[in-house]
Amino acid sequence: MDRRTLLAVTGWLATTAAATLVGLAAVDLVGADITGTAGGVRTEQDVARALAVPEPGPGDADASPAATPTGAASGPPTSTGARRGFVTAGGSVLAECGPDGVRVVTWSPAPGYRTKDADPGPDDHVEVRFVGAGQEYELRLRCRDAVPVRDAKD
Repeated sequence: MDRRTLLAVTGWLATTAAATLVGLAAVDLVGADITGTAGGVRTEQDVARALAVPEPGPGDADASPAATPTGAASGPPTSTGARRGFVTAGGSVLAECGPDGVRVVTWSPAPGYRTKDADPGPDDHVEVRFVGAGQEYELRLRCRDAVPVRDAKD
């Protein structure tokens, strides 16, 4: 092997090693933003516990932009009754009952669906429609004994 080839191979190896070290240092600095969640993998119990706690509504003092759902009713919370979640293949809705009737707190379409229409209330009846994949799902809700329930027309 002549001197030129040896210098070319040595230069290539040094450049490759330097680029690899710089890349590893960058990933180490960025950390969880690239490699995943800082807390690691959650168990089924952790997920169930996190889902059982309602997200803050749009008037709550501790609401953060990162936790903002796809749809949220405007105005301050008016809850005097229970909050209850409803799930369809098209999406999910969290509703609560108050002195002015039922109110949709948040709604979120499922992957592949979008919100077609939303009447968040408060009113005697509220509804949210999700469309996608050739299907349409409508959740129509009302209050019964201060608890949100699906309307009998569903």
